[in-house]
Amino acid sequence: MAELKFNRNGRLLFTREMKKEYTILCPSMAPIHFQLIVNVLNNCGYRVELLTNEGPNVVQEGLKYVHNDTCYPALLVIGQFIDALHSGKYDLDRTALIITQTGGGCRASNYIHLLRKALKRAGLERVPVVSLNMSGLERNPGFHITLPMIRKFIAAVVYGDALMLLYNQTEAYETGKGDSDKLVQVWIEKLTELFNRGKGLSLNELTQNLNRIVKDFAGIPIRKVPKVKTGVVGEIYVKYSALGNNHLEDFLRGQDCEVNVPGILNFALFKVDNRLEDIKLYGGNPAKFGVVTLLMDYLLKMQNILIQAVKTQPKFLPPTTYAHTKSLVKNVIGYGNKMGEGWLLTAEMLELVEQGYENIVCAQPFGCLPNHICGKGMIHRIKAVDARANIVPIDYDPSATRVNQENRIKLMLAVAREKLAEKEAEKPARGSAPEPDEDKEKTQ
Repeated sequence: MAELKFNRNGRLLFTREMKKEYTILCPSMAPIHFQLIVNVLNNCGYRVELLTNEGPNVVQEGLKYVHNDTCYPALLVIGQFIDALHSGKYDLDRTALIITQTGGGCRASNYIHLLRKALKRAGLERVPVVSLNMSGLERNPGFHITLPMIRKFIAAVVYGDALMLLYNQTEAYETGKGDSDKLVQVWIEKLTELFNRGKGLSLNELTQNLNRIVKDFAGIPIRKVPKVKTGVVGEIYVKYSALGNNHLEDFLRGQDCEVNVPGILNFALFKVDNRLEDIKLYGGNPAKFGVVTLLMDYLLKMQNILIQAVKTQPKFLPPTTYAHTKSLVKNVIGYGNKMGEGWLLTAEMLELVEQGYENIVCAQPFGCLPNHICGKGMIHRIKAVDARANIVPIDYDPSATRVNQENRIKLMLAVAREKLAEKEAEKPARGSAPEPDEDKEKTQ
């Protein structure tokens, strides 16, 4: 068993010996993206397992070891970790945890400290916690983020966004239930194998693979029928995590909706863009500014490749560019509003309405002040900008019941269905005929 070592401040370190022996547990969030990211870490010599445990016990463990005034995502992430450690499934002397540490004003920067405090209270202080950060906030001798690893992480985000987008736009209309999900898993395996060989990372390889992915999804038999198009936005954890939002996407699909969840790439661009603005406003190392500029350009090129790939099949709606998304909030909310999801949250709602997904669930975790300001606080302004917006803010916290959350969403969907029925009733009156692609799909 690896010897426990501490730094000068008494923090338990993840050592080189631990890298060989320890299983590292990773919390769940965006399932497609995180499967790819975990596979990247495993390929880099770590033994990482993505947690899937959920249920009331996760919440109870979180409430037991985390102050109940802490934001809900922290409570769930820490509760999921401790629930897993208490499950008996893992050797506690050979298990570590990994968690992101962002820095900045969001309380997510403190999750790692809350987690260590919770582990101590639970008698699990011998379990090391690895900080996944690119800001040099914490270092461990047994865990290093390298440039090849970062390159694979970025590729995983882009491929993950593509698979999530195509899955959502296909699953709602597939004639063979489960076809889209099976194809997602096929491509996760293919991409993992490519990453293991150092492939699929260049811009040319990205273009080829994304074109193949789009073509494969276009080959799934579908039957286009009128459906309520619904977007999901909010604080990044409850936006993507089924554990955090009570399986919101599954619920919406069960209500016969087509779901649109904006991708993670725009959030990454938003964070990099903020770094550039900070250096412009407050000064900073010119070399750092140059590196961040290169990263921004690289991400924008990858986003453009993704958009162009989706455009190769007219049946799919591509995401908009970061520049266009940013332009939507000009004179609506200030660009200096950048804590948490900041102005991007408002922009995503305007983007969804513009793309025809005017029915929106804004997922708000308890204790996330930026989300309440840029999400719920901007709904009135968004409706003034675009009257089509039909937005319901839903609070997620330990005391909120799933029934109440779903009933509020059903009220929003009832309005959406009325509007959809009115649109469909107007079509014959206008003498409009179905589009060629749509007509062809209905006959499949």
